Amino acid sequence: MTLFIDTDVILDTLLIREPHFSSSVAIMVLADKHKCCTSVHGLLNVHYFTKKKFGEQQARKAIEVLSTKLTVIAETKEFIDKALLSAISDFEDAVQFYSAKSVGADAIITRNLQDYKQSTIPVYTPNQFLKTL
Repeated sequence: MTLFIDTDVILDTLLIREPHFSSSVAIMVLADKHKCCTSVHGLLNVHYFTKKKFGEQQARKAIEVLSTKLTVIAETKEFIDKALLSAISDFEDAVQFYSAKSVGADAIITRNLQDYKQSTIPVYTPNQFLKTL
């Protein structure tokens, strides 16, 4: 199974954001048994927010760990072009969708269900997905 992990889920684990922390950690643990992916853009966002809270050294360490645990998808111009024409109204999430689609993701895990209403890939919150296992 291939899972695309959206940035908010990763940040919930690193920044210990309640009440989402435990379910997001449970999702991240799935990377030990399943192919879990995120995008380069997602990791850039993770770096930005972890640097703000913990400093550059900790942010880089987080990216190092994440980039070994997750498959990192490089966005392409094709993703941008498709996102611009997409029925997904939020441009950033449309690019994330095409990133997920490029690796044949079976699901997108995010807390932002609203912006993925037009997704042809099943979209779950961490809690929803954990209940399917």
